[in-house]
Amino acid sequence: MKVEPLDTPRPSDPSQQVVRQAINWLLRLRNHAPDPVLSRQCDAWRATDPAHERAWQRVQSLHSELTTNLRAVPGVHTALDTLENSAQRLARRQALKLLSGLVLVGGVAWLGKTSPWQPWSADFATATGERRGFQLPDGSRLELNTHSAANLDFNADHRWVTLVRGEIMLTCNRDTARPLRVQSRHGLFETVEGRFVVRQDSDCTRLSVTRGTVAIRSHSSGSGAPLQVTAGQSYVLTPSTTTLAASLDMDTSAWADGLIVTRDMRLEDFLSEVGRYRPGLLKCAPSIADLRLSGVFRLEDTDTLLAVLPRTLPVQIRYRTRWWVTVERLA
Repeated sequence: MKVEPLDTPRPSDPSQQVVRQAINWLLRLRNHAPDPVLSRQCDAWRATDPAHERAWQRVQSLHSELTTNLRAVPGVHTALDTLENSAQRLARRQALKLLSGLVLVGGVAWLGKTSPWQPWSADFATATGERRGFQLPDGSRLELNTHSAANLDFNADHRWVTLVRGEIMLTCNRDTARPLRVQSRHGLFETVEGRFVVRQDSDCTRLSVTRGTVAIRSHSSGSGAPLQVTAGQSYVLTPSTTTLAASLDMDTSAWADGLIVTRDMRLEDFLSEVGRYRPGLLKCAPSIADLRLSGVFRLEDTDTLLAVLPRTLPVQIRYRTRWWVTVERLA
């Protein structure tokens, strides 16, 4: 299998000590009433080092997926409810032990199906800010966007790609006997030939077709006939709905060329998108969130990208640290 990595280096995994610090921050935030001061302290810790931010994202993701997926395991409800209801009175060490113990409930079978560790052991994966391209066994091409992971299952009978997290673009060579199928959290996508992008977020999955036709079999549609999506169309899938996306304010495939291309996009949404490609915190002041932005921006250096904004918008870029950046209204 041919691998064509980009030049962006892969960051190292956070140390066990940093991961423990991230867990402690998570428990402190969960064990107290909403506390703006504590939240700012946590933000500051995350911003002091990219490893802190990576550890925080992993711990949050693990906690969320454990809570969601373990509820499907017989006998786990009581343990989860105990963790939630006892958070106020458990010491952090006790809570950590209980949370760790939940991993064992349900055994190896559950871990093999929906393990939150899957992104770290996937066939293909990228770190934050990294994009990679792969030539698949049939000559098709798989592109992974930032912080993404996918698994591959190709043989003489079928072509399967499972999107574990993030965003992929597939350029599929024609094979009527073996349609290419992509499994996401919210549905299945199938085509015999074409190019399309699948982006999986926590609450939805978006399909954007740039060439050919892709069939959607969503979880919300049950066993009904698949929905045929043609070039130029985008659909959003949630656990309960499948809807045609309204006019888009961003080119959904430009990232494969190292670009963000926007059309009258809200500044807050734009910065959220840019934040996917850089470690640390990138925040937008509420007073400028609805400013609009159109343009073509290169992803190879997000600091340079941010420096361009004051040329066209009444904003200023404030670096509290290298990894804690806020875009504010120009004073």
